[in-house]
Amino acid sequence: MADISTLFNQNKIGDRQVSELVGIAHGIIADGRIDEKEAKYLQKWLVANQAASENPVINTIFQRVDEMLSDGIFDTDEATELFETLEKLVGGTFELGETLKSSSLPLTKPVPEITIEGQSFCFTGTFAFGNRKACEAAITARNGLIGNLNANLNFLVIGIYATDSWAQSSWGRKIEKAVDLNSKNA
Repeated sequence: MADISTLFNQNKIGDRQVSELVGIAHGIIADGRIDEKEAKYLQKWLVANQAASENPVINTIFQRVDEMLSDGIFDTDEATELFETLEKLVGGTFELGETLKSSSLPLTKPVPEITIEGQSFCFTGTFAFGNRKACEAAITARNGLIGNLNANLNFLVIGIYATDSWAQSSWGRKIEKAVDLNSKNA
């Protein structure tokens, strides 16, 4: 069994690689398009940095990139999808002085049908609707439940704006854990 310092160092390496990937994604989307050479570079980087692809959010991107390039053809639809995925990874585009937005990655595919009554919800981020208590009150008013992030949770609701306490610029540990739990329950 690995000692605590080994696990801590692995987490630091993974966080650093995720931060690097976010930077790479910003660079790739900066010109408003993505080409095959950029997609192949991204794939090679992901393969070379396996610690980053152990992160459940990054693993989702790795699987999509690998699938897109598996047939040796990177068509316009795939370029558009990868561009949109990377844009969502970094929280979308923003204007000078605008608050950073949270990831809008489609972390669950297909997008689930959302029913509130009898379902449990947990919240992370900052919401345009209002503060967390207001969001929770809206759920309970519709006979939904407020829960904690665990295998029994039905929905993690991610606010539109990033929170300073998140591990990454556009997502945090709660989102990573939810993606991991969802992939294990799939």
